[in-house]
Amino acid sequence: MYDFAIVGGGIVGLSTGMAIYKRFPNAKVVVIEKESVVAEHQTGHNSGVIHSGIYYKPGSFKARFARQGSKSMTAFCQAHGIDHDICGKVIVATTQEELPLLENLYKRGLENELAINRIGPDELKEIEPHVNGLGAIRVPVAGIVNYRQVSEKFAEIIREKGGEIRLNTKVEKMHEESDQVIIETNRGTFKAGMVINCAGLHSDRVALATGYKTDMKILPFRGEYYKLKPEKRYLVKNLIYPVPNPKFPFLGVHFTRMINGEVDAGPNAVLSFKREGYRKTDFNAKDLIDSLSFPGLWKMAGKFAKEGLDEYIRSFSKKQFTKSLQQLIPEIQEDDLIPAPAGVRAQALRRDGNMVDDFHIIQGKRTIHVCNAPSPAATASIEIGREVVNRIPVQTNIKEAIFV
Repeated sequence: MYDFAIVGGGIVGLSTGMAIYKRFPNAKVVVIEKESVVAEHQTGHNSGVIHSGIYYKPGSFKARFARQGSKSMTAFCQAHGIDHDICGKVIVATTQEELPLLENLYKRGLENELAINRIGPDELKEIEPHVNGLGAIRVPVAGIVNYRQVSEKFAEIIREKGGEIRLNTKVEKMHEESDQVIIETNRGTFKAGMVINCAGLHSDRVALATGYKTDMKILPFRGEYYKLKPEKRYLVKNLIYPVPNPKFPFLGVHFTRMINGEVDAGPNAVLSFKREGYRKTDFNAKDLIDSLSFPGLWKMAGKFAKEGLDEYIRSFSKKQFTKSLQQLIPEIQEDDLIPAPAGVRAQALRRDGNMVDDFHIIQGKRTIHVCNAPSPAATASIEIGREVVNRIPVQTNIKEAIFV
């Protein structure tokens, strides 16, 4: 019998486990993870950016948690000797039409209480000599890190506190009762006073299995990347982003220097035919039917038909992918790019076709469900964990808080 069971061993689930021990040092905690290692999916396929929160609606969880999370993540890495670099990034306008959008984004960044700078072409060239830009926003607090390494440290801390991490254990059913939650898995039954669902790509299914119906469904969007050949990495100093298209809910292809020195270019965003489908050929009939039978998908497709088509063209045409990158760095050529591993974003979509644009947490009787935690969730993971734990009933005795 556990005080808390956490479903999902990604960075959000592990940060929640760590936060539980800060508030309830004597709690009995288990993290249930279906893979053989922690941080295998969204976390392990993350681009590794420590985000600032500049893009997000002021006052939203994303804006607040990314701003606070960039600080807490940096502090955590410093405390535990994890390689990271607060290198800063530039968000670049490459056309006259983008300059007003850049100004709007700058104002949003100021509303989000960020120390950012508007810079012109000359200063941009000093920061990123190979970038083509009419103007940019410099975001000094952005950085890079390996989130798999961070997650492994989170897991180590949980174990040191007495918590268990059960790998290769897949949740099949859950029953929320008056005094406990029963979790049936492929490796036996667990009982816990409270369950916290941090299942990422499967978070909606875990919520539904517990009896919580929502108007949302997780849709898997694959982000496909290329890497710059080693001899071309000099073209990118740190992080280079385009001005996002306000009509499309993704950031557009960009350049990311990784903590290991490699440079990623991408991603696009295409619907995956499998929730954990990292290759174009990956397919799961249940996952695909789940997506295609959801009316919100078709409503969203109607809204973003042109943008969605462009994403698919880039998926199958390296030439078109290169053209998109050339808007930022004209020197880039097709031969400079080699295929890189893809990631899959767990994006919640409503039945009306609108994406859930903030972190979304559902409070149950003895369950808490983190049902939308895409980027910048890795940056914000320590803050999300704190928020989840703050929603647990306040009692001086953990047993009373859970069982009485």
